Order: sequence, then C-alpha cells, then structure tokens
Amino acid sequence: MAKYQSIAVIYGSDSSEWEVACRSGEFVASRIDEFQYDVYEIFARFGKWNLVAMRKANAMRQPFPEGAQPEIDKSDFSCMVLGEKVKFDFAYIMQHGAPGETGLLQGYLEMLGVPHSSCSAFVTTVAFDKYSCKSYLRTADFVKMAPDAFVRQGDDVEAFSKQAVERLGLPLFVKPTSGGSSFGISKVEKAEDLPAAIRFAFAEGDTVIVEAAVKPEHELTCAVYFDGKEVQALPVIEIISETGWFDYDAKYNGFSREVCPAEIPDQLRDQVQDISKRIYRYLGCKGLVRMDYIVAKDGIYFLEVNIIPGMTNASLVPKMVRAAGIGITNFLTTIIENA
Repeated sequence: MAKYQSIAVIYGSDSSEWEVACRSGEFVASRIDEFQYDVYEIFARFGKWNLVAMRKANAMRQPFPEGAQPEIDKSDFSCMVLGEKVKFDFAYIMQHGAPGETGLLQGYLEMLGVPHSSCSAFVTTVAFDKYSCKSYLRTADFVKMAPDAFVRQGDDVEAFSKQAVERLGLPLFVKPTSGGSSFGISKVEKAEDLPAAIRFAFAEGDTVIVEAAVKPEHELTCAVYFDGKEVQALPVIEIISETGWFDYDAKYNGFSREVCPAEIPDQLRDQVQDISKRIYRYLGCKGLVRMDYIVAKDGIYFLEVNIIPGMTNASLVPKMVRAAGIGITNFLTTIIENA
C-alpha cells in the first residue's frame, strides 16, 4: 500500500536551467507508477505556479491548455481541478536552480508539513552553494578538494584576480557558487582573462568561486539514495569530454561520451561509491543526489553535489539506474516511499 496518493511533480525554475528542469520533470512524471499514484505536473517560474497536466491512477495523461491551467493555492499547496479541490500529499521536486535547489522550495513545503523528495531546506542551501559545501566538507578526511578563492559582487575584481593567480596558479576554473548545467563557468588559461571570466560568472549570481585546475585522469560521477534500509550507491559513470571539460556543449550538445558503468579499476569504483555515501551521510542528505569528482594522480577530488540531478531519458542518473538493472518506475517509487 503506497504512503501517498497525489504526487505533485514541480518543474521549471527561476534560473537559466528552467528548460532542462522541464524536460527532467516531464520525464519523472511520465515514469511514476501509473497504477499507484495520481500525478500532477506543476510548472513553477517566478512565483506563478500552474497545473499543466494530470494523470489519475489507471488513466491517461490530461494536459491543460494555456489560459486554462489551474493555479496552485500556495496557502496549503492545493489546486481546484475540474471542480474538485486536490491537496497534494507529496512533492517530487525537479527544479534545477532556484528555488528548488536553493532550499527555498524545501522550506516552503516543510513549513506546510508536505513531504518531498529532496534534502532538507538547510542541507539543500549548504550543498547547492559550491563554496559553502566545500567549506562544510573541509574537515572531512576522506576526500580531497582543489584549492580555491572566493569573490563577491562589488569586490575589487582586478586585485582579487591578481592575488588568485599568485596563490592558485594557472589554469583556473571560474564558477558561480550557485547554479548548474555549467552556466557561467569558464576555464582560464591566461591571467589577463580572469577578471572577464569572473564578471561573466556574476551574470548567474552574486558570488563566485575560483578553483585551481586539477589535471584529470578520470572525470567520474556517482549517484546515491536511501532505499528505506541503507544508503545505496548507483554505478559510477566516467565522462569523457571532447571540449576538454564537462561544459554546456559537452553536457547537452553531444560533445562528450558517458561510459556507464565506468571502465575503471574495481578499487577506484569502490572508493568513489564509498566516498559518495560518506558525503551523503556527512551532509545529512535525503532522497537522490549525485556527486561529481576529478581523479588525479594524487587522489580523488570532490567537485560538487547535485541535489536535484538531471532526470531526462538521456541524463546520467537514469543511465546509472538502468546499468544497475533497476526499472526507473520502481526506482522512483523507492525515492517517493522512503523520502
């Protein structure tokens, strides 16, 4: 017997990733068990939340045309659907970027007492900000992190850039501390290019992290989830990029090869899976998350946690799930029932 009946899949977002989030959300909604749950698809962007489609258990999906999409009542997370008030039992969050990965959406749901698929508001806030997450993990003795520097909008970018190059060397990676899908990220080979790269990253947010580039032998990613009894790690994927690093083109325009399971030594695979599970527990994660790493000669370097990993048919996590021999519908049921 399922714990929940009405599942609201929330997608779209207030960030540059909103279109990717829509594809992820539509995929998840289409794969949630059609015999157990009523599924409601909510498009949420810049405070406007509308029901765009629904699928009652054992029935066909019913889309709502523009102009006739019911509005979500945020006072109690409900909606009037065909003359009936539906109060959603559970929220499956598929928003990449704000507010679904910043903790704001989680906080709203937690205040209303609505169970959801993601980490807590606090953990989401810490994990989504790359600098905060690395700072939180600095005392952990089981993973390495590249040296970095932090700059905020309004700081003297020219002076900061000079100090960063002196301390960290070249090349450098410049990243918005919050964000995903490689928006705003640059690789800097020359010192004179660093200020422009930082200003480019500021287009995605007010804070930027500059990291020393680690020479990679492998770029690996591993997803972790709770199955109701223990924390489980999915098969590791190796990402081989044609662009030199896993940028937007590599991720979404076919300029990379994703090997799943990764063709790496068993010992390295086991290390990555163990580190991923330890980070999950250390941060206090819930639901499904994905960790990214660079493997260098001197060890495994943590890059970031993806609190709401991509879930299109071509995304990394569905590939891991298939490689593990798990049906995606059964996998989503596990996430929902054990959130």
